[in-house]
Amino acid sequence: MTKPKVAFYWCASCGGCEEAVVDLAEDLLEVVDAVDIVFWPVALDFKRKDVENMKDKELTVSFINGAVRTEEQEEMVKLLREKSGLVIAFGSCAHIGGIPGLANFSDRDGIFERVYKTTESTNNPKSILPKVKTQIAEGELTLPLFFDTVKTLDQVVEIDYYIPGCAPPKDLIMDAVTAILKGKLPEKGSVLAPKKALCDECDRNDSKPEKLEIAEFKRVHEIEIDPEKCFLAQGIICMGISTRAGCGQRCINANMSCRGCFGPLDEVKDHGLRTMAGIASIFALENEEKISEEELQKLMDNLVDPAGLFYMYSLPSSILRGKRMEK
Repeated sequence: MTKPKVAFYWCASCGGCEEAVVDLAEDLLEVVDAVDIVFWPVALDFKRKDVENMKDKELTVSFINGAVRTEEQEEMVKLLREKSGLVIAFGSCAHIGGIPGLANFSDRDGIFERVYKTTESTNNPKSILPKVKTQIAEGELTLPLFFDTVKTLDQVVEIDYYIPGCAPPKDLIMDAVTAILKGKLPEKGSVLAPKKALCDECDRNDSKPEKLEIAEFKRVHEIEIDPEKCFLAQGIICMGISTRAGCGQRCINANMSCRGCFGPLDEVKDHGLRTMAGIASIFALENEEKISEEELQKLMDNLVDPAGLFYMYSLPSSILRGKRMEK
């Protein structure tokens, strides 16, 4: 019996999703026994030509992690889409943009200016910037085009399923592989994770008081966090109220509030806005006395980098998408 052919590919991300596959440990042996991994360049000696020489849809499934930052990544994503029956956006960066997506608060020119000219450690007296093509004595050197904005995977190609997380936990990966092998996948476009908010299953939920009184927001290094108490009740922003469950409360168990790596629940168009609305409702519903504009402004002033906080993982997939470019 011919084994299903599987590909793994890494775009703009930290590499944690590749580690998540390796961290399957002994379960990885079961995966390798059940499928034929025919493209995994980070781990094995495969080349682009190997994919180009495949027939269309020859690959049963491609797991692609990382956002799309460069022309080369876009080309490979489109090639794998052409050669794959299923494409799965694997991890936060592919799913909703991830940490690399925070670069969308700037653009290519701004990023290059900072990285190659003005950082404190930069030594570039001639202000040389990367070029797509450079002519030298030996011939022409080329680099992939660096896009103005980071894109989610589904902004480049059609995606069949999503596995969320930074990085995806072992149980979700194995459940997805099992569903693919058994042909028991849900509706196309589904996120392969629970359809409920992390807050609903959080072990600290019972400690949330009936009335929340937040005098000021705190950052995690500014107070000694009570490991048994709801983060919001301690004045710490937690995105568990609007973030999909399924992570196993990894951050919560490490006494860190949720930052939204699992993305929003179904039908939510903007994860950051939904979180802000949820927190705003605390003041609308829980405060008997109407908060004054001065008090509200004071409260917001101590909320450091709200855009980066509420869109830490989801900027490219949000309504904002990124910096507005001049036409």
